[in-house]
Amino acid sequence: MSIGEIVTLIRGAVFHILLLCTPVLGAALIIGLVVAIFQATTSIQEQTLTFLPKMIVILIVLAVFGGWMVGDLRNYALALFNMIPNLAR
Repeated sequence: MSIGEIVTLIRGAVFHILLLCTPVLGAALIIGLVVAIFQATTSIQEQTLTFLPKMIVILIVLAVFGGWMVGDLRNYALALFNMIPNLAR
């Protein structure tokens, strides 16, 4: 296995990590921004106010995108496992 192939595998792994984290982190970022704007306009300075909305939105995002995320991770893992016989040569 050459250095180029190793770099390609690492690049693919990082890409899949970013791809799978994007929906969850994006939703958490958006709901955090909305709650922060709400807190700033109402002068409510409760630190725990963002916890429950973020948790609910993250669970909804995982329910909606979870099948796709698991399927994509499964396909990537299968592709890696199928590469193992070629690496033994």
